[in-house]
Amino acid sequence: MLSRTADNLYWIARYMERADTSARFLDVGSRISLIPSTHGYRSEWDSLLQASGMAEGFRSKYGDPVQRNLESWLFFDRDNPSSVASCITAARENGRIVRTALTSQVWDALNTAFQELKQLEREERSALDLSRLTDWVMRHAAMVRGSIDATQLRKDGFDFLNIGYDLERADNTARLLDVKYYVLLPRAEFVGSGLDNYQWTTLLRAMGAHRAFHWAYGGEVTAAKIAHFLILNPQSPRSLITCVAGMANHLGRLAKAYGRETEALDKARALLAELEGETVDRIFDEGLHEYLTRFVRDSAGLGLAIHDIYLSGEMRT
Repeated sequence: MLSRTADNLYWIARYMERADTSARFLDVGSRISLIPSTHGYRSEWDSLLQASGMAEGFRSKYGDPVQRNLESWLFFDRDNPSSVASCITAARENGRIVRTALTSQVWDALNTAFQELKQLEREERSALDLSRLTDWVMRHAAMVRGSIDATQLRKDGFDFLNIGYDLERADNTARLLDVKYYVLLPRAEFVGSGLDNYQWTTLLRAMGAHRAFHWAYGGEVTAAKIAHFLILNPQSPRSLITCVAGMANHLGRLAKAYGRETEALDKARALLAELEGETVDRIFDEGLHEYLTRFVRDSAGLGLAIHDIYLSGEMRT
């Protein structure tokens, strides 16, 4: 496969997963903002910006992190490359470029999301309920991924799509988890309180993982259980270990298909081995924020290796 085709497929997946996560950031921010704001970090919305890595861009345009501005920035604003509108537009454009590498079902799912987005952009903002917007994004993101899983041949193009999904989801799961770090600062005494547990439950609901979590663990919602579910549990579809295992699997398939193993595969295997040997106690001893920051840095390094080896036009081992 040509590197530019692989790059387009990879970024279709990353942009659709990023659109989904921007919607989830909005959902978790709006839910947490309903809690009385006399505790925790100085602004739940500011905490969301910090964890997402979008704080500087937002402040330079809007200033104070009030909900109306956050909705604009995360959903409609084309100046934000991670907004829903920017991501869906970019995913559809990448799909248009490699139209012949996609099944008609995948292209239809991408194009339908883009056409409906244009209709939403023409509506009055006051008529657009936030829950309607977030549900719309999550539904279309699921439709694109479902059409890929159901109709694409299991060839190298399928692998690049899934590598993009897994890398983006791993990064975004870590960032969504890190929202908790900023929300709770600087009042560490709230850890383990009813407020703390409510925020964890809100995070689970925003990630579409609330029912699955209770199937897996049951009983009281605790920070340790949620950290295990979203970091170390291979049954959890959004967990870091599931995403890294997916990348190692698809990079391994590429290595077999192309007859060579690469630095990217070595990095994915090393990251997976680290996660498989990790425990929640050690993560909390290191500090959840510190651990997640390190994971985001390591996953970015893996993404750079994937780009240099497969997507830059000069494939190397």
